[in-house]
Amino acid sequence: MATCRGRRMDQAFTDPRLCTAIVDRLIFNRTFSESCTDSCRLARTRAMPEAAAI
Repeated sequence: MATCRGRRMDQAFTDPRLCTAIVDRLIFNRTFSESCTDSCRLARTRAMPEAAAI
């Protein structure tokens, strides 16, 4: 099952068919590349106080 930010997609979308359709639509005909480096955006978001991140 696909994950998003460490959470399983089936926890956000309780209908398995809907979850599968959404993930399929998101990744259909997409090209992914892995840079093997840390994300600047992710590091900045994690460094923010919890209240500011909302």
